[in-house]
This record gives sequence, C-alpha cells and structure tokens, in this order.
Amino acid sequence: MSAYIIRRMLYAIPILIGINLITFVLFFVVNSPDDMALMQLGSKHTTELQIEDWKRERGYHLPLLYNAEQSGFDALTETIFYQKSAKLFVFDFGSSDSGRDIGYDISQRMWPSLALAIPTLLVGLLVTITLALTIAFFRGTYIDYWAVIICVALISISSLFYIIGGQFLIGKLLKIVPISGFDTGLHALKFMILPVLIGIVGGIGSNTRWYRTIFLEEINKDYVRTARSKGLSEQLVLFKHVLRNALIPILTGVVVVLPLLFTGSLLTENFFGIPGLGSYTIDAINRQDFAIVRAMVFLGSVLYIIGLVLTDISYTLVDPRIRLS
Repeated sequence: MSAYIIRRMLYAIPILIGINLITFVLFFVVNSPDDMALMQLGSKHTTELQIEDWKRERGYHLPLLYNAEQSGFDALTETIFYQKSAKLFVFDFGSSDSGRDIGYDISQRMWPSLALAIPTLLVGLLVTITLALTIAFFRGTYIDYWAVIICVALISISSLFYIIGGQFLIGKLLKIVPISGFDTGLHALKFMILPVLIGIVGGIGSNTRWYRTIFLEEINKDYVRTARSKGLSEQLVLFKHVLRNALIPILTGVVVVLPLLFTGSLLTENFFGIPGLGSYTIDAINRQDFAIVRAMVFLGSVLYIIGLVLTDISYTLVDPRIRLS
C-alpha cells in the first residue's frame, strides 16, 4: 500500500504544476500586476508612481519568469513566478495584498470551518443513509413513491432558501439559536447548531435519492438473493450486506466534499458570519486580494488529491477483494 500511495503522490505533482501554471497565467499574464494595482488603487487619479510603489510593496515589481538584472540562481528566484507561485509547493503562502500572513490566517480559520463541516458531513451521512435504506426497505409502496417525490421537491429548492428560511424561522421567530455570529470554545456551539442543521436538511433530498438508487441496484444482485434464501431477514440483508457493498460509490461521492472540511462552505460561512476559510475566500474576492485567492485554489487542489488517495484506501477497508497495487 505504501508503494501505491507514493506513486499516487508522484502522479499528483504534474497535476499541481499544471494548476499552478494555469493560476499564474490567469493572475499575472491575462491580468497583469498593473491591472491589479489599478483595481486596488482605483483607475481615476492614479499616477504611475503610485502604481509602482504599490507593486514594489507587494513584490509585483519583479519580472515574471527571468530576472536579467540578477546572476546565477537569483535570476530565477527573484521573479514573480518563484516568489508568488513556486513557493506554494512548500506551503509558503506569503503575505496577502493587504499585508497579512496568509499561512497564519489559514491556520486560525481552518478550525471554524472544521467545526462546521465535520458534523454536517457525518450526521448528514448517517441521516441520509438511514432514510435511503428505509425507503429501499419499503420499495414499490406508497412510502417509496411519496419519499421520491419529497426528495425531488427538496432538490428543486435553492440552498439560499434553506439558509434564509432557517435564519428567519429558527433564529428570528422562534429565537432558539442566534441568527449569525461566532465565539470561541464551547460558546461556539450555539452559533454552529443552525448552520449545521441547515447543511444537513439541504443535502437530504439529493443524497437520499442517490443512495436509494444505489441500494436498489444492490438489492437485485445475486448475493442478496442468496442471503434471502438462507433465511436472513430483510432488515439484516439491507443493513449488513447491501449497505456494506454500496459503500464504495457512497465513499466516491464523499471525496468531493472532503476539501470543504478545510476550505469551508462559501455561502454558509458568509451568511452566518463564521470566520472560516470559506468566508476568508469570499472576503478576499470582494477585496480583490488575489494572493489569498491563489493560495486557496492551490490548497483546495492539494486537499482534493489527498481525498482521492484516502478514498482509494477506504475501498480496501470496505471491500477486501480490492487490492492497491
């Protein structure tokens, strides 16, 4: 397994290089440092001297790829590409355009994002898998029919409706929990209940319907008929045999949301005032702080690749027939 992990990590290097090059071109070639300075300073009444000062303060005055004024290795290191893009490979995120340490901000803001994403993911999986198994148990009945209709109706509702409706009903009318905000330690729990609840409810429709489809496909396979012929109850067949064999496609879907455990949910954190990485990214976009945006794009790519590797490893735990080679 260790050889497989090393090989997958090596495969990830050209992918990250490609992502890094694409973001470099988008931020520094298509959109030049002069354009970035004008967006920050304003296009009116901005002199060339002000633009040059802004670029020099943030290291954008350097050449893009090769510094002819330097000699030796410095000709490559004293460039925008090395200072702003290549250093991301050692997780040196540098400073934001406003002067803040991006690495420190990420280390502080990742915890609120984790506090929101982990319970939403785990409780959401428990709820939706249980609902999907229950619906599959009553397949072909009115319970199955109406459950599918309700799931489709839930899917058609915008996530903004869940957020705004939940804030209005639970936070403003019933006043059970605060509408938005955040605190440290155990005091943060009262601020996390509503966004976690809305995150779970918002995913019930799509996930339950998808898991139901997976379980129904498994129910028609030979091993299920064999289990029934041995006299096993339908509940035992579903929760022991069908569920275990259906975990592989479920785990594949879970990997998509793994980066959100760290990078946060953009909409949820922004609406509920949670100081996580999602709101950090939105604030950076609003301020046009491209250094933070670049760092978050690279970090999200790394986390997604790690998630793919962890998913492959989890396959071997769920299905002993799978071997990593």
